Amino acid sequence: MDHQNIASPAHTVTRRNFFKLLGGGVAIILTWSDLFASKEAAIADENSIAAWIHIQENGKIAVFTGKVEVGQNIRTSLTQVVAEELSVPVDAIEMTMGDTLLTPYDRGTYGSLTTPTMAPKLRKAAASLREALADMAAAEWKTDKQSVKVKDGKAVHTSSGKTLSYAALAKGKKLELPLNDKAALTPAEQWTVAGTAVPKIDGKLFVSGKHKYVSDMAVPGMVYGKILRAPSYGATLVSADVEKARISPAVTIVKEKDYVGVVAPDPQTAANALARIDAHWNTTPQPSKANIFAYLKENARDKGNTKEEVEKAFAASNINIKQHFEIQYIAHVPLEPRAAIAIWEGEKLTVWTGTQRPFGVQEELAAEFSISKEKIRVIMPDTGSAYGGKHSGEAAVEAAKLAKVTGKPVKVVWTREEEFKWAYLRPGGLIEAAASVNKEGLITSWEFHNYNSGNAGIDTPYDTANEQIQFHPSKTPLKQGSYRGLAATANVFAIESIMDDLARKLKRDPLDFRLSNLKDERLKNVLQTAATKFGWKKEKKAGHGYGIACGFVKNSYIATCVEVAHDTSSEELKVLRIVAAYDCGTIVNPMHLENQVMGCILQGLGGALFEEIDFEDGKILNPSLSSYRVPRFTDIPPLDIVLINRKDIPSAGAGETPIVGIAPAIRNAILDATGIKLYNLPLIPQGLKTNS
Repeated sequence: MDHQNIASPAHTVTRRNFFKLLGGGVAIILTWSDLFASKEAAIADENSIAAWIHIQENGKIAVFTGKVEVGQNIRTSLTQVVAEELSVPVDAIEMTMGDTLLTPYDRGTYGSLTTPTMAPKLRKAAASLREALADMAAAEWKTDKQSVKVKDGKAVHTSSGKTLSYAALAKGKKLELPLNDKAALTPAEQWTVAGTAVPKIDGKLFVSGKHKYVSDMAVPGMVYGKILRAPSYGATLVSADVEKARISPAVTIVKEKDYVGVVAPDPQTAANALARIDAHWNTTPQPSKANIFAYLKENARDKGNTKEEVEKAFAASNINIKQHFEIQYIAHVPLEPRAAIAIWEGEKLTVWTGTQRPFGVQEELAAEFSISKEKIRVIMPDTGSAYGGKHSGEAAVEAAKLAKVTGKPVKVVWTREEEFKWAYLRPGGLIEAAASVNKEGLITSWEFHNYNSGNAGIDTPYDTANEQIQFHPSKTPLKQGSYRGLAATANVFAIESIMDDLARKLKRDPLDFRLSNLKDERLKNVLQTAATKFGWKKEKKAGHGYGIACGFVKNSYIATCVEVAHDTSSEELKVLRIVAAYDCGTIVNPMHLENQVMGCILQGLGGALFEEIDFEDGKILNPSLSSYRVPRFTDIPPLDIVLINRKDIPSAGAGETPIVGIAPAIRNAILDATGIKLYNLPLIPQGLKTNS
């Protein structure tokens, strides 16, 4: 690895020093104000760059963005949109991502924002560059621009047939150009590179095992670190006798107040030494899973109350439902746990780590060591997975602290147990809901309160005459944070369960009932598309049940149908098949989009059926894959995904929304098969005999 060019103030790329650092050529530079509204732009000064495309004098096309690749294949789709507008093949472009020295500042890769924010601007930048190249060729040939076409990586003089490559046009130039708002984008109907199933860039490196994740990396002189962890949340260190941990002269003990770590030449020696530390802790009573939902409501910062008109409408109807839902905390379970390598060279620090926010980790390190960000370089190699769970830089800080004391490069790789216990979780939550309909089946009142788990997806997509929807933040006893789809998995589960229950009270078909209360044509379309593909109206076998659910999150639409079978004699429940229809606007890469939808649904199976963090008095009780159930190959039924390509609508991010439909669709299928109503996630631990 090249770690020699550690960042310094003089090496930070700005508009002023761009060509001095990166060489001549022609570049389109995007500023933060090009990407975002004034609120976002306020974080950067006039020299701050958000991304750029640079045709170098040798013709190489380089794209730089602070976004990162965590398995969502954004490296491929961003490359596709640039290649499309520049009329070059995908392999003509080299994209550098997530390196705080080489790439522009970026808040992070989260919230399904990369496709709707970065992709259109890179398209516009590439189109601007294409127009600039045409202008330069026209000037070279002393002709009008209308006689010049830019195609296949070169400018062509249509009447004479003369050509100029991009390299020839860029040679000897130092042109930094702004976005050209008049540069026309290639319509989606005419795409030949974007919109196609381009294979994953560097895919062979991943499937052949040649790609180096941080946990695979090694640098000369590197040693391994382990950290002493508290036995439970809220515990504080009283004393730590480290003498027995000195099992070898090669072992170094690092002890600074409550922070205790061990460094050794190999991971096993470090783990053995750590186990010999005699530590004593002060613990305090902590909430447990058994009382968590009462705790979350009691500790809500805003108790709220019911609006009078909602209350009156509810009371006036004799077709109503009042129900609460309990959503357990769950873990992200990335295949690659947190890992980092840290190297100090004087006052300069370089860290390799898998994170969704390399610039956020840079800020964490700057705060921890009280040094300027410019002295810290964070490099994010393409990482296997995150699911919203790698916004923070715990392993990076730990490795850097050990490296600072020992003066050696240090690698820290969390164990699976550490990942379960000390990474943050998808929040648990309590949802209280009440809804009523009139005899025509129209919703007359809708009241919905979410305690703690979040407000993503909390708004009902259905028409309501009176509604009150409120999120109540609470005090969480466990570390919690972002997760794929955020709280939308919980909120949509509750919304779609209520809708099914109302339909059954009215003795209406659940699909027809939903459609009659919807105005959003795209949501209606995914529902009808999924139902048609599924065969919703077809007769089902005895003991089988059909379930349907839909959701709108992050500007995209999902509808999911599920068939289950329940064998009463064996008490076995099987998910037999899943059909999903998804609309996220224009499709950039159908193969990778299908993979995203599939990944969401399969991950959602775990949260729907069996995933839950068990904890008592501040201790996680199931911190291993033998005790925390995740989906297995045998759990996966036939899965049919219908992608709706709306070329008239801008692309939305697709990494989250498809997860929200699977849990309520399974729940509603179980209800259809058994008559049993389940109101908590996960579903399976509730059992099918004791609920009604």
